[in-house]
Amino acid sequence: MSSDKDNIIFTDAMSSAGALSGPGSQPAEVDGAELDILQLPSGMDTYEQPILPEPEDVTHLNAAIRRLEYLLARMDTWQPGEPNIELSVSDLDPANRDLVDQVLGEGEVSILFGGDGHIRIQEGVLCGVWRIQHMNSAGQVTQDHIEVGPIPSLVQHTTFAKAQARVDESIENVGDGVINSPPLLAEINEVLEDFTPGDMTHTINLTLLPQTEQDLMFLDQRLGLGNTTILSRGYGNCRITSTNTRNVWWVRYFNSQDKNILNSLEICTTPDSASAAPEDIADSTIRLREILEIYQ
Repeated sequence: MSSDKDNIIFTDAMSSAGALSGPGSQPAEVDGAELDILQLPSGMDTYEQPILPEPEDVTHLNAAIRRLEYLLARMDTWQPGEPNIELSVSDLDPANRDLVDQVLGEGEVSILFGGDGHIRIQEGVLCGVWRIQHMNSAGQVTQDHIEVGPIPSLVQHTTFAKAQARVDESIENVGDGVINSPPLLAEINEVLEDFTPGDMTHTINLTLLPQTEQDLMFLDQRLGLGNTTILSRGYGNCRITSTNTRNVWWVRYFNSQDKNILNSLEICTTPDSASAAPEDIADSTIRLREILEIYQ
């Protein structure tokens, strides 16, 4: 058996060892440089059932319940690869629409489409269940519907409707500091030449490439700015913007200090980080059934 004296010696030894590592344990560099460890995202959103009113408080809101039950019936028969489910709630009165808001909640993916903010898309807490609202210039909702699918059809089929088919590869007068980005334009065009919807994502990891600030500005200028912006808050903060080059997305991940930790271009129909998987939609069907059972 170890004695108290042995325990004290062991504790002292561990304290001494700890002093040899960790922040502040090593002598400063001669040039004054300090090690700066990049902080990764520290939190991840998980499903939490929305706080719902008691059944006796919504007995007069049958329209909302019936509409959601109809949505559930359609989700039960939906199969991957089929068109998205679309269901209007524009005709519901404010009280019934508020109940729909409470049931669907607000999830981790938000989308601004069109560049003018007149179409707002919000994923609910049920993954793959989207709320799409069209706004007028005064900010009033003119159309309101629910859509179920990997990504709203408006984003999937319209984002690149007016985008250029390929990017300009010319390098005349590119300016000082543009060093490593011109070859990427040739790579992008090569991939786009054979790309068809459904192909695997082709990723160009700009974080791993020695890109100067001028390189990034040059890429941004040549690719152009698209009309879709996606914010995903699932793990850290992912900001996705469409470019004005067909099927090319700019994807940036940020940590909790809003520092860019991953910067990449993705050539695909829609990035996986913004899309719901078929398994997610199947799980959302189960969760919606559990919610509606409360009101039966």
